[in-house]
Amino acid sequence: MSLSEAEVQSARGAWEKIYVDAEDNGTAVLVRMFTEHPDTKSYFAHFKGMDSAEEMKQSDQVRGHGKKVFGAINDMVQHLDNSEAFLGIVTPLGKKHATQLKIDPKNFRIICDIILQLMEEKFGGDCKASFEKVTNEICTHLNNIYKEEGW
Repeated sequence: MSLSEAEVQSARGAWEKIYVDAEDNGTAVLVRMFTEHPDTKSYFAHFKGMDSAEEMKQSDQVRGHGKKVFGAINDMVQHLDNSEAFLGIVTPLGKKHATQLKIDPKNFRIICDIILQLMEEKFGGDCKASFEKVTNEICTHLNNIYKEEGW
């Protein structure tokens, strides 16, 4: 992994700020993704009928998935200083999304970009900058897994 110890600590500090409210922030990220990129809803059969952002914000399924996404990222953040453990989280996640769920890998970049936007809006540019390398690492590893799986 290409993060220094200082970058790891800075990224963890930035992540902790947004992860403290994982359910609401995870929901906000998904609602923004579904409203700004409506095609992403097509992967979620139970989200398709939801048209308004307010309806999505209140949905237990959207809230649950937002919390799940944030939980997965949190697991990765906790292992930024251990490549083997980090890959042990990212690899099965990538394989499942590539082979079983057939999610277009561009959606990971979309989610990461929205997380960075939300960090900047809530906590400023320094917070976003501290976490940008992490999202790049996550997306790079996921894209590599997709290539290995024939995408």
